[in-house]
Amino acid sequence: MTMQLHKVHGSGNTFYILETTDEKSMDWSQLSIWLCQKENLGGADGLLLVAPSKKGLAKMRVINADGSEASMCGNGLRCVARYICEKNNVSEALIETMKAVLKVQKEAPIYAEIPTYSVEIAPISFELTSLPMSYKNKYEIRNEMIAEFADDITFTAVSVPNPHLIGIVQPDKITNTLHQERLSSMLNGQNDFCPDGVNVSYVYPMDAQTIYVRTYERGVGFTNACGTAMTASALVSSIVGVAQEGTVTVFNPGGFVQCHVKNNKGCFDLKLVGNATFIAELELNYEKENEWLWQSVKNTDEQKAYESLIAYTENKIAAIF
Repeated sequence: MTMQLHKVHGSGNTFYILETTDEKSMDWSQLSIWLCQKENLGGADGLLLVAPSKKGLAKMRVINADGSEASMCGNGLRCVARYICEKNNVSEALIETMKAVLKVQKEAPIYAEIPTYSVEIAPISFELTSLPMSYKNKYEIRNEMIAEFADDITFTAVSVPNPHLIGIVQPDKITNTLHQERLSSMLNGQNDFCPDGVNVSYVYPMDAQTIYVRTYERGVGFTNACGTAMTASALVSSIVGVAQEGTVTVFNPGGFVQCHVKNNKGCFDLKLVGNATFIAELELNYEKENEWLWQSVKNTDEQKAYESLIAYTENKIAAIF
């Protein structure tokens, strides 16, 4: 059986898109583990499975590099949004995810002529049970020091719906990754706080409308970018007052995005806007159970255009750190 795939990325967060009419036709976890190996065409962060939906134009499932399944992925959803909109010749659509049906839309480029899409990020909850997370019988954690984690970082816990722990940090915690790696490894191993693990982001406010975010992603490790983490970081930055409400530009190791934060009397509307870059079109042959063989790989020229955004990002970051 031959399968058609696209290799794509949003903010350097790399995925394979595969469309299926039968979600039970294969062990998607094993396929994702195989696809994402670094020695296999450079690897990827996950598999985006596109399937039929009764609630939207399509359904998206997110299979991480380790075979686990995430409830959402903002960077991946932008890429699926482009795939679905171009296939159906529309500029906006509703796409079903694990916990919500979300609006996606084609947008004007945020840099040069790079294909750009926006995606709604929802649902949002600050209740620790939504992550889940447990800490001293607290209902929520907002802009608080947690002695067991650090003595110089304020943390906020939020699900969007992926679970996130957001820390506002000074530049030394950005230039040196050791503290974040140790904390993230602890919280994503056997621990008393986050039984299912958590995405951990360190955020440095660059100015009133700009932040830098680095994320250790559950099931992945340090990643170029995580869409829900960037959006959650913009939300938290707005709430604690280190960034203004509205449009927040978020720089990350993979580029930059725009996150729109709107406060409706304590209820938040979130939108993530950024690139949806198609790197290659591929054919994969399913040989037998859990065995696959590449048939063809056809690269596009879209990554060349994205490299100019990377150069711009690197110059901006170098001026800060």
